[in-house]
Amino acid sequence: MRTAFIETLCELAERDGRIWLLTGDLGYSVLEPFAERFPNRYINMGIAEQNMAGVAAGLALTGKTVFVYSIANFPTLRCLEQIRNDICYHQANVKIVAVGGGYSYGSQGYTHHGVEDIAIMRALPYISVVAPGDPLETRAVTKILSQNEGPAYLRLGKAGEPIIHQQEPVIQPGVPLLIHKGKDVALCSTGAMLKTCLDAARLAEDKGKSVAVYSFPWIKPLITESILPIIRSYRLIISVEEANASGGLGGVLAEIISETLSPRAILKRLGCGNSITPANSQDSSRAIIGIDSLSIQRLL
Repeated sequence: MRTAFIETLCELAERDGRIWLLTGDLGYSVLEPFAERFPNRYINMGIAEQNMAGVAAGLALTGKTVFVYSIANFPTLRCLEQIRNDICYHQANVKIVAVGGGYSYGSQGYTHHGVEDIAIMRALPYISVVAPGDPLETRAVTKILSQNEGPAYLRLGKAGEPIIHQQEPVIQPGVPLLIHKGKDVALCSTGAMLKTCLDAARLAEDKGKSVAVYSFPWIKPLITESILPIIRSYRLIISVEEANASGGLGGVLAEIISETLSPRAILKRLGCGNSITPANSQDSSRAIIGIDSLSIQRLL
């Protein structure tokens, strides 16, 4: 995903001189193409994320479209006050990019586990929250974010995520994508859980279950009208996210289901709970909290 992001950003910056990129001394072997092509619009801010957020807000208020880049919690939680007061308060045109969402850096422990970020960013005013499911979704949402004014949070995996779509999808902000048709259960995935959900659906189908898979690249805002057909069509809806289910996609769906008084939908939320997962590989961490394909399949 991060390669798709930087390739797309370079294409956009070639046509739009307002696009800048700031990094918190991270992104080596990834961001060099942008730095080499647009040296006057690239700044390594050092390990100073709070300052980076403030500088980004200042640049945005002079008419720039500013992308800031770092890993996991560093461009979000470490500088949360600056995001809240400098970026969101002023509705500044800053796009916060976090690479390594969830347990991508799982072996480095809880300090590098990006699990609360979706819920926290979603609680802030004016900001869009976006988590694409594969590299082609990443390309599509990066283009949209570069064109839309205002703050946004773009949550990416680390690297090597498989391409799911046959071609770059047409994404409408706030509208999920139907990836795989099914009649009995709907798996609602956000971010890099998409391939895992597809694997779980296929395992279930081998046992006679018909499972739909939806990708939710846009978590905030999420258009209620686009969710109603899902919650009215399935006996069971399972949200799957490599993040805290409270306040994340599972939280959004729970709110919509309760507020629309759906008589049919039963929601099961899968994600991180109120505990800390020990340092481990990404696959092992997913298995521990029950969001690997086998664990999901057992619920279908």
